[in-house]
Amino acid sequence: MTERCDGAPEAAGTGAAQGAGEAVRVVVAEDQAAVRSGLVLILRSAPGIEVVGEAADGEEAVRLARELRPDLVLMDVQMPRLDGVSATRLVTGEGLADVLVLTTFDLDEYVFGALRAGASGFLLKDSEAAELVAAVRTVARGEGLISPAVTRRLIAEFARPAPVRPPGAPDPSVLDALTRREREVLACLGEGLSNAEVAGRLHMAEATVKTHVSRLLAKLELRSRVQAAVLAQELGMVQTS
Repeated sequence: MTERCDGAPEAAGTGAAQGAGEAVRVVVAEDQAAVRSGLVLILRSAPGIEVVGEAADGEEAVRLARELRPDLVLMDVQMPRLDGVSATRLVTGEGLADVLVLTTFDLDEYVFGALRAGASGFLLKDSEAAELVAAVRTVARGEGLISPAVTRRLIAEFARPAPVRPPGAPDPSVLDALTRREREVLACLGEGLSNAEVAGRLHMAEATVKTHVSRLLAKLELRSRVQAAVLAQELGMVQTS
């Protein structure tokens, strides 16, 4: 039986709250100079965020990530020389930085490609400046982020009935390695819930949620909680109304 995003209360765990730490170091990768300048201006005006590099294409984004080791790369999807999805795969695959994908397109192919490539977040370019700043900080804290509109599209896509499992779809047996509680947390990630929201839903401490997330990512050999969310959706673990 596949667990859903609910469950009985669990004893509170212990753990230190994340501290204020150093500034979030960001590389901005966007091929349109005017758009890139605007993004840089927004981020540089935000306390606690430092733009350490700018890239005009995917290859330059990967090079800067290797040289500068930023905390996060703000990555456009469609760029010359190397597209943002391929660049994301290289950056996350080498463990260079987290990636927040920013694009004008909310088409499924871009969403799925970016998230499967290891992006920790996905935000549309028409988002407000405050949303962009909040998204950068959210991903830097280790939280996954997908805009609400994109989350709804993802859930709707995976809610479509399919007579047979498509090629490349995950085998449900991958969940066998998880405990019941880890499956419940995974289902919550599939809904796009934050650690705090998962904690409230499952009646456990936020520190305990973080522990469950870390363990299930390791067991499933996933790089980010967003990849875990995609997996949960592909396996039909997300409740739809």
